Amino acid sequence: MSTRQTTSKRGKPSGTGILLRYRDKDSVFGVSRATATKLAENLGLSETQVIHLAIANLARQTLPRYEADNGPLTAEQLAAIDKRVPQGRFKPAKRLF
Repeated sequence: MSTRQTTSKRGKPSGTGILLRYRDKDSVFGVSRATATKLAENLGLSETQVIHLAIANLARQTLPRYEADNGPLTAEQLAAIDKRVPQGRFKPAKRLF
């Protein structure tokens, strides 16, 4: 796959380009040019905008929206939380109903 430096309409370098090869037929992992064209027409967007929209939606669905934490709380941390939480107000129930 070749990449090249492109320039946007504003004259600033837009980064490296990427080659997109459409599939011969639609599948789970790709679409044909005809499908991309139909999507663009249906949404009133360009094919490039449709591709960016698809990638943005995939990123939103797939990538975490927060930083990973340090794992489960230690016994010491749980004890510190118990000290700060007023005790005796709530009684744990074994059943909800």
